[in-house]
Amino acid sequence: MDEDAHTGRPHAFVVEDEAQVRALVANVLVASGFATHQFSTAAEVEEARGVYAPRLVVLDLTLANSDAIEVIRNLGTARFGGRVLLMSGHDTATLAEVQRIGEAHGLSMLPPLQKPFRANALRALALLALDDRSAAGLTIDLETALRHNWLELWYQPKIDLSTKLMCGAEALIRLVHPEEGVRAPGTFLPLAGSPLYVPLTDFIVRQALTDWSRFAAHNMLCPLAINVPASVLQRPDFVSNLRNHLPKHPKFPGLIVEITEDEAISDPELAREIAIQLKLYGVHVSIDDFGSGHSSLSRLQELPFREIKLDRSFVHGCAGDERKRRMCEAVIQLARRFDIVSVAEGIETAADLGVLMDLGYRVGQGYLFAKPMNSTDFLDLVITRSSTVRA
Repeated sequence: MDEDAHTGRPHAFVVEDEAQVRALVANVLVASGFATHQFSTAAEVEEARGVYAPRLVVLDLTLANSDAIEVIRNLGTARFGGRVLLMSGHDTATLAEVQRIGEAHGLSMLPPLQKPFRANALRALALLALDDRSAAGLTIDLETALRHNWLELWYQPKIDLSTKLMCGAEALIRLVHPEEGVRAPGTFLPLAGSPLYVPLTDFIVRQALTDWSRFAAHNMLCPLAINVPASVLQRPDFVSNLRNHLPKHPKFPGLIVEITEDEAISDPELAREIAIQLKLYGVHVSIDDFGSGHSSLSRLQELPFREIKLDRSFVHGCAGDERKRRMCEAVIQLARRFDIVSVAEGIETAADLGVLMDLGYRVGQGYLFAKPMNSTDFLDLVITRSSTVRA
């Protein structure tokens, strides 16, 4: 059975021994268009393959009473034609070795994810598995992309839900290949901790602030948000480099630096120190993909962040899923308690928007309002809506 009989969605297997991580991955895959099935052993996967023909298998390296290599051997023997996505908390060298084993068994391996990973990275790879045209040439080397100037920043508006006016935008990295077109981040971003994130972040900072000056010339004075990995944020020269690129515009509203929940709590003292230092220059820190990690809400109370962004896997379908709605409610209560801006990302339906507005979310982001767009199209949007853009 290639697709779910009721929804028409392709099947995806989530093979992971930790129930919480399984549920998180399944939520992201459902929001990406899959019908999911969750397993913790190689035997369960083999039994399910007799019923379903998954297009994607998300596979942890260590399983209950088994491991990823056992699953890989079974899939290779069966000449599995879907995609395999490895994820693990093991070191990058081990992950790369298992990746090579999968390729040696003739499997179509997506770029692997190292835990903790961003939900956006998982989502981008899941979308690749949905697109049969991406079977060849999945990865492009980031170093090559940087050298040939193939990288662009695209922008997705953030909307004030009380006024429906634009109140900011998030900068999202895209690779625009001269022959293959636009590529999602999952096809070119390296594993966490790669030294290539240093020149990549430098590009993002410089380009975002240059673009802000272009937008400001057309009265778009809202703050932009960029994503910065902890490995770069914690470098001694990050703040000084960022400070040197900040615009001198008298109405510059500051910059928002987004870090993931897991990064925020991995070293809370250092995170607090950096957040306070950045605040001196009008740069604020946001907790991105909240709910996708393993922290308790109380662990965030001492961190001086400006906003908290609920992960889209909980936003998508919250109108019809009581568990997701409760998560949305818990996060808005946290935001109120600590006087933090609450942001819901991944809003795609009017029904979900209605729930979020009833709960009191202040800012929304998602396809219901606008998809990410290149800077030229975003500037056209700014010019068109210049009378409704609020700083």
